[in-house]
Amino acid sequence: MGAPAWTADIEFVGRHVRLEPLRLAHAGELAEAAADGELWNLAFTSVPHRDDMRRYVIDALDAREGGAAMPFVVRDASGTIIGCTRYYDLAPEVPRLQIGYTWYARRVQRTLLNTEAKRLLFAHAFEYLGCAAVGFETSHLNLRSQAAILRLGATFDGRRRAHMRHRDGSLRDTLVYSVIAEEWPMVRARLDGFLAGDRDD
Repeated sequence: MGAPAWTADIEFVGRHVRLEPLRLAHAGELAEAAADGELWNLAFTSVPHRDDMRRYVIDALDAREGGAAMPFVVRDASGTIIGCTRYYDLAPEVPRLQIGYTWYARRVQRTLLNTEAKRLLFAHAFEYLGCAAVGFETSHLNLRSQAAILRLGATFDGRRRAHMRHRDGSLRDTLVYSVIAEEWPMVRARLDGFLAGDRDD
């Protein structure tokens, strides 16, 4: 699969969510989503303050233009934008990518919405782009993110100590996880089981 396909416009549609390519016009609705829970107060996440959302979107679009990322907005079943996610660290030559920069309005956190979004992103990465691996990274302080990644069926690959700094300046250890192509059928069945049961556990 050639590199341009990795940032081509594509939408993913499920029962609970729809993912569509990020546009600058989405900044206002994303600001409202981030305000649900004032998500920017969590120093170990990448969620911008609502007043900084336009710059956040512009930076994400610049990354897409440079071939480094494919950002999406996430809509719930009613069509309301409730957060965003992206493919990043795109490496078509491997092929491999990361899924991250994911955040959701508080009211939809810990629901099947994220399960289905990841199911759609995994399927495209493995079945269309032909990825050998899909990775995840999170802060050592983000316990909820760690639990969510493991719940997907990802494997813990290691810890990059003093890797970077959080927004508040504190040092961050980055925890690294992955799913490889051989594991995708098992992970797919796991996620389909969650979705079929209409449960998030």
